[in-house]
Amino acid sequence: MLATLEYYFSHPFVMYALIVGLLIALCSSLLGVTLVLKRFSFIGDGLSHVAFGAMAVSAVAGITNRMIIIMPVTVISAVLILRTGQNTKIRGDASIAMISVSALAIGYILMNVFPVSSNISADVCGSLFGSALILTLKQSDVWLCLIMAVVVLVVFILFYNKIFSVTFDENFSKATGINSNGYNLMIAVITAIIIVLAMNLVGSLLISALIIFPALSAMRIFKSFKSVTICSAIISVICAGSGIIMAILFSTPVGATIVVANLFMFFIFCIISAFTSKSQK
Repeated sequence: MLATLEYYFSHPFVMYALIVGLLIALCSSLLGVTLVLKRFSFIGDGLSHVAFGAMAVSAVAGITNRMIIIMPVTVISAVLILRTGQNTKIRGDASIAMISVSALAIGYILMNVFPVSSNISADVCGSLFGSALILTLKQSDVWLCLIMAVVVLVVFILFYNKIFSVTFDENFSKATGINSNGYNLMIAVITAIIIVLAMNLVGSLLISALIIFPALSAMRIFKSFKSVTICSAIISVICAGSGIIMAILFSTPVGATIVVANLFMFFIFCIISAFTSKSQK
């Protein structure tokens, strides 16, 4: 196993995948706690579908640098989801479902009507599950993820109290003079950027797992916001690293293996929570 890992990590794209995976896992876990507590956890799933639709449009248009299309479209969709979620006639979960399903359907139709290669199924599968996209990571992707991770960490540390207030009680935060709409917008935009970056690692359909699972696992044991956030970050980084290594050793899809690692960790924390609750009784 050590020889296999040594061989694969001698290739730059494998090292890039590991570094990007750890950075994205860290950022996703920090935002995931807030999104789960605000009952907006499926925003990751919705925006990932939007990113898939934007990627299909850029592929059909023959645009080489697809980030020019994917990034602004996903960020704008995050703002729309946030705005429509505040509408009394269209609730948050309904707006996410409406926008995400529409984007996914449009993207799939475009890839079938205007195929960019002879193997459409492989293109769609790679985009949805990230099975082949991980091979396309470059050094520029690593630097972009590193900058994004630093930005997320700095924002989270500087505005920790504001994010905490907005997460638990928006009405109270507004009453104390906090611009809750502005902070919600900031969280949505950062989430959209992280999702676009994560597409190359786990694909469109599995991104929400990076946001949801670590937060839910940490909540099984810890109760305070700070403890849950720190534990969630540690869980996410461990699962991402172990998932990538297991995928290399057993030749399994990277994105799906990372998700299974998160699922396994969730079950472990559920068992620990059950034992601790019994011992307290």
